[in-house]
Amino acid sequence: MTIDLPTLQEAVTGRAAAFRCITRYQPAGGPGDKIFPPTYGGGKYAKEKRVNPETGKTQKCVLLDSVASQANRMELALLSACRAGLLDLPLLEVRFDQDVLPYKFTVTSLEAPHRVADALFRDSLLDGKIFRKSSTGQILDHANVANATGIFGICPTALLFGFWDSTGPRGGAGIKFQRAITSEITGYRAVPGKKTASRIDPAKIPAGAGPLYEQTANGDEHPGWTLRGDQAGNRLKKLGKDGRPSEANHGNVMPTVEDGGFTIIEAVQTTVLSLAAIRRLRFPLQGKADSDPAVNTAAHTALAALGLYAGTMARADTDLRSRCHLWPQNTVKWEMLDRPAQPPKEFPMDEENALVLLKEALDAAKKAGLPWEGLIELTPSSELLELVRRSQELDTQSPEQS
Repeated sequence: MTIDLPTLQEAVTGRAAAFRCITRYQPAGGPGDKIFPPTYGGGKYAKEKRVNPETGKTQKCVLLDSVASQANRMELALLSACRAGLLDLPLLEVRFDQDVLPYKFTVTSLEAPHRVADALFRDSLLDGKIFRKSSTGQILDHANVANATGIFGICPTALLFGFWDSTGPRGGAGIKFQRAITSEITGYRAVPGKKTASRIDPAKIPAGAGPLYEQTANGDEHPGWTLRGDQAGNRLKKLGKDGRPSEANHGNVMPTVEDGGFTIIEAVQTTVLSLAAIRRLRFPLQGKADSDPAVNTAAHTALAALGLYAGTMARADTDLRSRCHLWPQNTVKWEMLDRPAQPPKEFPMDEENALVLLKEALDAAKKAGLPWEGLIELTPSSELLELVRRSQELDTQSPEQS
């Protein structure tokens, strides 16, 4: 039996603590195939030891996808559903498609790092007015856990994934909403491996064919370097460290061996949707100080359904990065943690079930009078537009020029 709307409403109004979903994976290449986790500062992997609850012994593990990365994947899954016409969520969107920009793009509140409180929205215009000074933007100035109504109407996903209004007028004292959903993928009994690198130059250019010299004022017909060290009586500087053709990416690269990749026993994805965190939110209507319990229930149910849909959708794409494609060993099943010391209730769920549940929950929330704004289109201020234009211009230059 999958989760239907009455079951979800009962869960959020009752004492259930959370829903969790645990999915086990093997590499797409099969058990024992090497996978590559993300690297952090200095090219390091996030390695740690964890206790095996069955044996009580520690085992070496490696992080395959962090909580922040998983949140981004869930948000992008929701954005894809919106763009495919499957879902209609309130979204902030700023379009950088002006003629002065060589590279056109858009940013939505499902992509911006600080979500609804991101500086890109703060420095954009809504109906000719700086967003944070508009009536919609001022919702952020007055929002808190006891009054989340406005945020629900313009960016409900921010209540689910959390945000900190650190870019607003109050700076670090800006309101914080904790994450209500967390997810992480970990590789267990991880054994580090090796990786190799090399390059064979089809033109067979040896190191002795140089040296190459810098040539910045080269015109459209020159590649940015020259073999002539003297030009117009000036001695040119060697390209890179020693002027070898490899400084211009020509020639062979000798094979190297270094640390890289892991083999694992299995990967485990653990997603937890906290109903306790969702219940703390209150949704007063029409500027009232107190909220109606029925309205709170409608909002809580909608946010829980949104989390279940996002968590289910994100499991559809487990190609995390180059050479880290995982394949699930079990179907999606959500467990409801309802009664302490009692086995959790299990609910299988696929994308279609989750979408039906979400649409029913959103319809109920709208009928309860909760706001639902749809797409909020912003335009960059002239200052922000110029900043982006200069950034794109610098991005096309060499490091020396930028």
